[in-house]
Amino acid sequence: MAAVDVALCLAVDVSASVDFDEFGLMIGGYAAAFRDPDIQAACTAGPRKAVAVAMLFWSGAAQRPEVAVPWQVLDSAAAAEALAAAIEDAPRLPQPGATAIGEGMAAALALLAQCPADAARLVLDVSGDGRHNQGRAPGPVRDIGVAAGVVINALAVLNEEPDLLAHYVAEVIGGPGSFAMACPDYAAFAEAIRLKLAREIRSGLSV
Repeated sequence: MAAVDVALCLAVDVSASVDFDEFGLMIGGYAAAFRDPDIQAACTAGPRKAVAVAMLFWSGAAQRPEVAVPWQVLDSAAAAEALAAAIEDAPRLPQPGATAIGEGMAAALALLAQCPADAARLVLDVSGDGRHNQGRAPGPVRDIGVAAGVVINALAVLNEEPDLLAHYVAEVIGGPGSFAMACPDYAAFAEAIRLKLAREIRSGLSV
């Protein structure tokens, strides 16, 4: 079993509010982030010289969340490049639906629990452009995750709901050092997610 500094689950909103072009910008932003030299350096900067990353897509309560990219250990620039390629190739499943943030978070916590690596820190990264409107409420799911030692952070895309950041702060994030960021639209997503990933990865390292 690999030993990693951080196990990071990326829980990505693919609900109906995310159109084809926005999905492309979002996925392209994640892929670009893992090709960034600073992110690649952060992945190997900790005592264990690696992080583990998986990506999950979530939508409405009637659409089962799907693992878009299974767990991969990033212990080199080549491994990060492979993850970026896998993100770009991931099919858009589940189908677009409502915004069931709680359901997505519950599935992401289950995926974190199944991480095959021995992780010093567990982090759930939620991104989306709408507030919860279907299924399990995110607050109680957040509390379960925090009780299990997971730090939950969020990135709110404000193109649909300008006050979304406040909803994420109140209902989604939790745990020591947790934070929420915002970006105005999907055109700004790539830079926002790069900054967010850098903060998430480095905050778990003792360097």
